[in-house]
Amino acid sequence: MSDPENNPIVHDDYNFPPGTVHLVDMHGNLDVKKGDGNIILHPQPTSNVNDPLRWSKSKRNLQFALIWFWAFMLALTLGFMGPFFAVWVEEWNTTYNELGVAVALGFLGLGVGVCFIQPTGLKLGKVFVYNMGTILAIVACAMGSQSSNIGYFHAFRILAGLAASPVDTLVEISANDLFFQHERSTAFSSLILALYGGTDLGPVAAGYIAQSMHWSWCYYIQIIIYIPLLVLQFFWMEETTFRRSKNEEEELEEEILAQIKSHETGQIAAIASDQKENLDVVVDSKSDEDDQSKKSYWQRHKLYHTEENDQRSWLCIFMRPFYLVGFPAVVWSGMIYGFQMFWLSLVINTQSAIYSVEPYNFSVNNVGLTTMGLFVGNVVGMFYGGPFVDWFAIKMAERNNGIMEPEHRLHTMLIPTIFNAVGILAYGLGSYYGMHWAISVVVGQGLMGFAMSSSGAICLVYAVECYEKLASESLVLILFIRNMIGMGFSFAISPWIAAQGLMKTSYTMFALSVLVNGSYLILTWKGKAIRRWSKDRYERISVPSYGEIFKRG
Repeated sequence: MSDPENNPIVHDDYNFPPGTVHLVDMHGNLDVKKGDGNIILHPQPTSNVNDPLRWSKSKRNLQFALIWFWAFMLALTLGFMGPFFAVWVEEWNTTYNELGVAVALGFLGLGVGVCFIQPTGLKLGKVFVYNMGTILAIVACAMGSQSSNIGYFHAFRILAGLAASPVDTLVEISANDLFFQHERSTAFSSLILALYGGTDLGPVAAGYIAQSMHWSWCYYIQIIIYIPLLVLQFFWMEETTFRRSKNEEEELEEEILAQIKSHETGQIAAIASDQKENLDVVVDSKSDEDDQSKKSYWQRHKLYHTEENDQRSWLCIFMRPFYLVGFPAVVWSGMIYGFQMFWLSLVINTQSAIYSVEPYNFSVNNVGLTTMGLFVGNVVGMFYGGPFVDWFAIKMAERNNGIMEPEHRLHTMLIPTIFNAVGILAYGLGSYYGMHWAISVVVGQGLMGFAMSSSGAICLVYAVECYEKLASESLVLILFIRNMIGMGFSFAISPWIAAQGLMKTSYTMFALSVLVNGSYLILTWKGKAIRRWSKDRYERISVPSYGEIFKRG
């Protein structure tokens, strides 16, 4: 009998398209690293002690908490000003249209920033970019506090957008560094909660501050928070960049399939068992032999990190996300996430105009409180789009012989699609007809908040799982698309409502939400076929040197 280790195995029945992976060891006999409940870890932790996936769970959670709070603060800086629009219209002798332009300029800063921030973070380290973002936020708040006309506010929004742009790319990549595939929805939904939470709670805090102090104190208090945060970043935040083999997932799948074939044919000899840990390996424990000594405290907390940096040129890294415009899963995810900015911009741009006049006549702080509806919806949506969707994906994999398809997660888009549409009608029509504020705030904003946070996490994780080796590039393109859509809508919302009125605008946005969010059905149906169709192009682009214009000799 020939040795199965020396004979190549033809995987006729296991010709997986990109994104299809073995997630669950159904029989508990695969010799790979696993977590709880026979869940196969993707990616597999290496033997290098500096691999973030080998950090203790408490350390990974601490680093994630720092990144989460940083993202929350930057989102707050970019979105706290909604309650002041009515005040500034009078004080600066400006219009709601001009303030809408300022909101759009913030999205422009975000959109441009994500393209430049990602290559910088991959060359000099993500912590370096986070530190620079905090410093730029301090400068932006200092400028905003001195605003005496709309021009100052425009400048503040651009600077704040640039400072916050890592929230729209690097924080998701950092989460990808710190968590395994079966944990991603939970991690991504938590970060989306930071984004929406800062945007929702900022106006609440700003309203209360303005009740007893001048609105400029909203900027001063942020500076007071940012300074100790920057100190924490310097001495506590660690770099999560770790260079892994680009073919790691294919090699893991080959090994799993070889073992499955071996068991199917009765050849249960251990395959490469001398290179693997025990079946019940604990990820936090050390390997028998580490490839590299642990970095010292000062090595881990340098101002910039180049040891694990991307070896390609900055221009190559900058250009690569735009090569993904031919991947429907990535473009669709950007569109879905971008349209969530429609609903968010609707609230930001209209809350002051709606609630500060008849029939509500809310004070500035009460106008700010109305975004609590969004926040509560965001929190509930985070648990749905995160832990629930991760659990659902695992259960679907178990029903599919342990094999997970990215499209499994898309089945959970049904609830956000319904809630989003109903929430838009409740917010728009409830306000238009002067119904009790609970209709537009509790029902309308609550349902929209749920849909925004849950659908954002679902579409981001879907795109990353479809094209694992292009995760970084996918996130940049998705968030660039999102911010360009958000910018366009911020420019258009005030003239749109002025031309059509709130009622017709609400009906139009209701139809858009059903059409756009409901498009998940197409990818649920044909997503796997599209991934198989794009496999050759995916393999070509995922070569690290693809797109390198200036070849090194």
